[in-house]
Amino acid sequence: MKREGLIMIISAPSGAGKTTLCRQLMKRFPAMQESISYTTRQPRPGEVDGQDYCFVSRAEFERMVAEDAFAEWAEVHGNLYGTALKTLEEARRNGINLVLDIDCQGALKLKEHFEGGVYIFILPPSMEELRRRLENRSSDAQEVIERRIVRAAAEIKEARWYDYIIINDRFEQAFEELSAIVLSQSRKSFRMLEQVAKLFDI
Repeated sequence: MKREGLIMIISAPSGAGKTTLCRQLMKRFPAMQESISYTTRQPRPGEVDGQDYCFVSRAEFERMVAEDAFAEWAEVHGNLYGTALKTLEEARRNGINLVLDIDCQGALKLKEHFEGGVYIFILPPSMEELRRRLENRSSDAQEVIERRIVRAAAEIKEARWYDYIIINDRFEQAFEELSAIVLSQSRKSFRMLEQVAKLFDI
């Protein structure tokens, strides 16, 4: 009857505001934790193994792939990244709420290999607004922005198989909608049974 942890998978095209929403969510719900991915890339200054990422060799990562140890994994810019099934299963079993910030491709793989996650897609209010946000960052070259726009158009088509869709037009409203999903999911009866048993001695 131990409480089952909530596994939230959040995806969005670049510029939709996903990162800011996730950071704010962790502040409102301090018990929530970010899922720690495995990677073959070298640690950057200040990064801590087991806290920012689990840093492993390529051989070790490939061994885990061969053993089907990952719920999802991908190669990005020559480095491998993956979410271990063990991480998700232990969190769920031990009543730990996890947030996974991953792209559509990774989320779809996860959905195929792991049951019980809650999938949320964050959308911009329009493609015009998405372009404005990307251009206002002033950190990407125009050709990079154009690639992000093309990719966003493809990613948005994937929103249909997510459990929830949030349109981030006004940040405050989008954040309250995201928070409401967390509260609703955390009050599911199967997650409340442990507390009920303690309160009423059943």
